[in-house]
Amino acid sequence: MCIFNESEEILFKNKSLKKEYDSLKSEYEFLVQLHKARILNNLTQKDLSRLSGIDQANISKIESGDYSPSLKTMKKLADAMNMDLKIEFIKRNKK
Repeated sequence: MCIFNESEEILFKNKSLKKEYDSLKSEYEFLVQLHKARILNNLTQKDLSRLSGIDQANISKIESGDYSPSLKTMKKLADAMNMDLKIEFIKRNKK
């Protein structure tokens, strides 16, 4: 088992911390996916800014989690990387 998973088990014994983590999970996953897509396309934030028309500072804020983009902005980013944007509703597991 990796250290993060062990730490996660200990931290998540605190129910309020687990609830907060779960509430931010989707946002974090979006940030990771955006960053991965940009890197896989060999783009810098400046490149993506030029291609999307979105200010580089705003791309930086999005990737760092300091700004939540609109659906329109997410679509512009996907289009700039010649990618489709896929958003899903997934049934939660009952725990």
